[in-house]
Amino acid sequence: MTINLAPIEPIDYLVIGHITQDITPEGYKAGGTASYSALTAHAFGLRVGILTSFAEGAILPNLDGIQIINQESSQSSVFENIYTSHGRHQVIHSAAETLHPGSVPNSWLQTPIVHFGPIAREINSDFLRLFPNSFIGMTPQGWFRDWDADGNVHFTQWPESSLFLSKANAAVLSVEDVQENEDIIASLIYAVRVLVVTEGSCGARVYWNGDVRNFRAPEKEELDATGAGDIFATSFFIRLRQTQDPWEAARFATLISSRSVTRKALASVPTAEEIQNDLIDIISNP
Repeated sequence: MTINLAPIEPIDYLVIGHITQDITPEGYKAGGTASYSALTAHAFGLRVGILTSFAEGAILPNLDGIQIINQESSQSSVFENIYTSHGRHQVIHSAAETLHPGSVPNSWLQTPIVHFGPIAREINSDFLRLFPNSFIGMTPQGWFRDWDADGNVHFTQWPESSLFLSKANAAVLSVEDVQENEDIIASLIYAVRVLVVTEGSCGARVYWNGDVRNFRAPEKEELDATGAGDIFATSFFIRLRQTQDPWEAARFATLISSRSVTRKALASVPTAEEIQNDLIDIISNP
């Protein structure tokens, strides 16, 4: 069942994906691409909507001013990150409902920017026919994930990558999403118009029109990198649609996301003032 408690108004930025319940030392925290990207787009001054699924009683971020449609689920998507000497081990304790295209209201079908942000394979190809006039951005990490009976998350191939990416204006993924497999990255380059591969503190590389450029991130003292990739992607999609220039969009998004690692969890989302200051810096220093 799809739940909404207010009239659905047209929006500028739609995020499709699960809002997660992340297990942390401080207890459950809201997370997921849907949380970080929606709050970032809202800080840009855009009208934002989320199509998601979670259970009753789920912990949510502060969504004041953001419209939300929830496909009510008996359980939320619950993730736990366990950090070891060998890197991050991720466990999914439960997954919310698969999202359905029929849940998208008519007033959202002409949304200028649509962001597919799966975290647990919750978005299928039926969504691809819905937004023929929209800028489509994808962060495909959730399509590269699978898990065993105990919830241990592992990398998996994404057979539908060419189908999905051919419909996108741009895609942003992390080298970690594909286990730093350069063969997989090479296979994606020509499937999508613009491909961005983020590399943590090393910045990002952008593939466009047969060229590739690297964008170094400003040096920051990292406190928490959670959500940095989603903040980068949202900033990149918005700026790319504004300028039609992937190089400029990448410089801007790198600046925005580099600051995010200095703050924890959803506090890493940029403020409207920070966005304006960074935009001025980019314009003033081409």
